[in-house]
Amino acid sequence: MLKRNTLKKIAIGALWVGAAGIFSACSPKGPKFQGVDLTGAEYGRDLPLTDQFGKERSIKDFAGKVVVVFFGYTQCPDVCPTSMSELAEVKRSLGADGDKLQGIFVTVDPERDTPEMLKGYMASFDPSFIALRGTPEQLVAVAKDFKIYFKRVDGQTPTSYTMDHSAGSYVYDTKGRLRVYHRYGAGAQSLAADVRALLDEGR
Repeated sequence: MLKRNTLKKIAIGALWVGAAGIFSACSPKGPKFQGVDLTGAEYGRDLPLTDQFGKERSIKDFAGKVVVVFFGYTQCPDVCPTSMSELAEVKRSLGADGDKLQGIFVTVDPERDTPEMLKGYMASFDPSFIALRGTPEQLVAVAKDFKIYFKRVDGQTPTSYTMDHSAGSYVYDTKGRLRVYHRYGAGAQSLAADVRALLDEGR
């Protein structure tokens, strides 16, 4: 009787091990990110806007690169320049792989952020970075798709307003899929680690 029970336990254990192997094989394997893992997200799929040179852009344009997208405006006093400076730092830290990182800045203030203004702003961080702008209607549609917030806050004069906006970076893999979200303040090292992970995954 004892022997029969022992054999039964062994058989049940084998079944559990086999089942665990099956589930393990079916579970997706990928990098462990330092930011918020958005793999499989059904939003933020594209940015059908115009860059600072007048060219219509899409995430697909940057196939083979890791793309980091940040929403802001050029007259932002702190969050935006800090985030873009950190992104430039990440690119430098990648060395030869720096060319495989594409920084994208999407303005939430298209009224003041003209193409010429955006050209100068991007050049102050990295010449390869792209700035995107659209009509107010296009911006609302993109903001909804990315689940970001922005709102104009009136100043003392009609042109001295500021913009409240979400502060964080969206990171796409080399196949144009949204994979990671980095909150403002996470730092360049954290972002660089996830960019490297996605570059290694895409090799």
